Amino acid sequence: MRFAEPRYYDIRALEGSGTQIEIDNGIIESAGSAFSDTAVIRALGGKGWGTVVVDNFSALGDAAVRRKVDEALTLARATGEDVTLAKVTSSVLPVPSVAEDPRNVSLEEKTGMLLGIERAAALDGIVNTRARYIETAATIRFENSEGTEFGYEIVRSGYSVLAVAGRDGQMQMGRESEHGITGLNIRHKEAKGREAAERALLLLDARSAQGGKMTAILDPELGGVFAHEAIGHASEGDLVKEGASVVKDKRGAAIGAPVLSVTDDPTMPEFGFMPVDDEGTAVQRTEIIRNGVLENFLHDRQTLAAVGGGVAGHARAQGGYAPVVRMSNTFIENGDATLEELLEACGDGILLKGSRGGQVDPGRGVFQFNAEYGFLVEGGEMTAMVRDVSLSGDILTTLHNITMVAGDRTMSQGYCGKAGQSVPVSDGSPHILLEHAVIGGGQS
Repeated sequence: MRFAEPRYYDIRALEGSGTQIEIDNGIIESAGSAFSDTAVIRALGGKGWGTVVVDNFSALGDAAVRRKVDEALTLARATGEDVTLAKVTSSVLPVPSVAEDPRNVSLEEKTGMLLGIERAAALDGIVNTRARYIETAATIRFENSEGTEFGYEIVRSGYSVLAVAGRDGQMQMGRESEHGITGLNIRHKEAKGREAAERALLLLDARSAQGGKMTAILDPELGGVFAHEAIGHASEGDLVKEGASVVKDKRGAAIGAPVLSVTDDPTMPEFGFMPVDDEGTAVQRTEIIRNGVLENFLHDRQTLAAVGGGVAGHARAQGGYAPVVRMSNTFIENGDATLEELLEACGDGILLKGSRGGQVDPGRGVFQFNAEYGFLVEGGEMTAMVRDVSLSGDILTTLHNITMVAGDRTMSQGYCGKAGQSVPVSDGSPHILLEHAVIGGGQS
């Protein structure tokens, strides 16, 4: 199928299935699968884009597809945005092999395994438990007017378990989750349910954190959230193009401490893996910050042509949506310190662990993240557990206040929302030492 009229067109078709299981307090609320056969057709006219979403795409013949491209071109003629696409190369990485294909395991068996994880969280003192399993399998086919054409299949699956402990009107929760692309991962994971419950119970007896400015250590999960939310989003080319990023004019400048390097790598066999991006562009490891210096923005073809200063290959889309600039696997690179050395350097401060969400404004350059819990650090030793603790501040000031980086990076998985879409990502970090951290707590 080759159409000459549009300046450019592409067709991204997705055929696949999604399975979801929800269990609440031992009751199976839902367990089922849904199927999709959708294509997104984009056409670039004299100015901007026109986009058409087509259901039951595999049933269309060439003539019907031609008409859909014409529809997209008609819509494009109504837009006035000047669009230039950067020239790129296209190649498709092999998708990592799957140890156990979750599609070969019955819904009943997967429900039973998830129920085992959820029931393991129902310890004495736990008043609510909830577990979820999500699985997607997709075959993606792509072609464009430049002659790029490819297809691949990828399966993603994972689970989460939540336990809420209650006592005398007080509630605390613990959560565990795992997601991946290398096969079914809910067998024999009852220990994860118990871990979530035990942490919730411990938090009932934890003291509220004391707020103020102090030295803090961020664990790999919270450090990864900082890398994704505060650094990654600010480096996305569409935000830079719109002037909605605090680092829009800082490429080549030292925006952080020399010990800090941050990377986005869609080639990693992690939850955010992409064999090729959703515009057909080859993917590659992209250093956002190297030794404190802002090196690259993340781009799709349009933002690379408009802004420059980086590489394309970061266009991603959910199902029946047009692609936008997105992260994949974003992380702070390992340093050469140990956690013990960070604790010693911290002296008296706080160690923050886990994440319960938060908010960031990439344009103003400010953030606020809630940790799941923490530990006081006294005389270089971890002591009392604390709860109700958060970290906030100015992004650029915080980047300069990272003074030590350990060599123990781990990755966490989840979903990132942007432009009404949700895509799988992972983020991570080693333990990092942050001077002059602004800590929020239940005590003033």
